Amino acid sequence: MRRANILGLTIAGLCAGAINGLFGGGGGMVLIPLLSLLTAMEEQDIFPASVAIILPICIVSIISTATGGTLPWKSSLPYLIGSAIGGLAAGLWAKKIPVKWLHKGLGILIIWGGIRYLC
Repeated sequence: MRRANILGLTIAGLCAGAINGLFGGGGGMVLIPLLSLLTAMEEQDIFPASVAIILPICIVSIISTATGGTLPWKSSLPYLIGSAIGGLAAGLWAKKIPVKWLHKGLGILIIWGGIRYLC
């Protein structure tokens, strides 16, 4: 692997981890654009790679939140079950959706979320 690619992956991972740790999520939203910008990864590999990268980041976030005693397990469990089902379905669908549409969909979600938090 080229040194520039390793540096790009490291920077992308650092930013995604920081966002995820600060806000309790959202690391994947910055990860995909950063992987596109900072690495030589192929477009069709970026979305699956982001899932593989964000999983350990989320595990670290869960551990740090749980050790602080602020993890609301009871209210989180229904969400976890639903998100597992949704993640499985989306993972199977993603192979059939053109990468261009995935990028546009992610962009729309980022803009919508940003506007929602600003207003």
